[in-house]
Amino acid sequence: MKIQNPFRIGFMGGVGVLVAVALGATVGSLAIILTYVGAALFLALGLDPLVSWLERHKFPRPLAVATVIVAVLAVFAGLILAIIPVINEQVQTAIKTVPGLINGFNDGSIKHNLEQALPWLNVSSIVKGIQDWFATLDFTTIGNGVFTVGVGIATGITGAVIVLILTIYFVSSLSSIKRSIYLVVPASRRENFILLAEEVSVSVGRYVIGQGSLALVNGILSFIYLTLALPLFGIPIKYSALLAFIAFLGSLIPLVGTISGSVIITLLVFVFNGSPAVIFVGIYYLIYMQLEAYVLNPRIMSQAVKVPGAIVVIAALAGGTLLGILGALIAIPVAAAILLIFRQVVVPRQNEL
Repeated sequence: MKIQNPFRIGFMGGVGVLVAVALGATVGSLAIILTYVGAALFLALGLDPLVSWLERHKFPRPLAVATVIVAVLAVFAGLILAIIPVINEQVQTAIKTVPGLINGFNDGSIKHNLEQALPWLNVSSIVKGIQDWFATLDFTTIGNGVFTVGVGIATGITGAVIVLILTIYFVSSLSSIKRSIYLVVPASRRENFILLAEEVSVSVGRYVIGQGSLALVNGILSFIYLTLALPLFGIPIKYSALLAFIAFLGSLIPLVGTISGSVIITLLVFVFNGSPAVIFVGIYYLIYMQLEAYVLNPRIMSQAVKVPGAIVVIAALAGGTLLGILGALIAIPVAAAILLIFRQVVVPRQNEL
């Protein structure tokens, strides 16, 4: 028995380790699917307050769900319609430019122009390096890279479609899903669990609406400034609708989204319009970022989730490190939910001791 018991303990421990490793590998294999489900559930909780608002205004729930989904699809359709003209123009410009570049390299005109404009630069070595690079270019590698990019784009589109389908399902059946989860909880704790779960759900929904409101404000103000205000002063901005949409999408990402979107827009204005347009756009976004940080964000988000600023930063950084953009999006409502559980469950129990 003394030999058998340690053997059994070691055997059961080994089996437990193997099961844990198998479960970890399974979760890792399903990481993409779990990410899709998490993103869809997060969006559903964010859209549910809009559906409930429409229901309170005499909309049947199926019609309310359809209205909200159509509005979301319209936003993404606007993005596609704004991007297509830009891509089409740039492709046509590149196609027209390539033959001229090839002829310029062959007849030496590009080399001559560079030597006149930049006499201090060793143009010959640069041109020779470019020619050698083309000579050693492996078109098989380029083809594989293009194929990989194409697969990545197709995967992204497929993922977006899956998230959209799951979001529609979750929004339409969110009430029944909640009831099914509540039935699993023991009856003695069910009432408190329901109250806590509903508060968490409302908190997540308010956060999504608050972040969406900030993004909408940024997008509308950017569109007005780039499309209406600057042209009045003789500074037209190319692709202003697309740039305003980039501002909207950037502000959906907490903390760094507005800064990143502003930098991207400023660089695109520099590429498409040059100076002085880039100066006016850069100054505008510097002013707007201060306005959002000290006026808009505190007023809007204080009504959504009550999370200390330090925890907001830590949660967003941790979520972004673990799950990328999706993690940054859901980190703050998750932190709010944890704080809510701590205040209403942990603290009362500690007070009873």
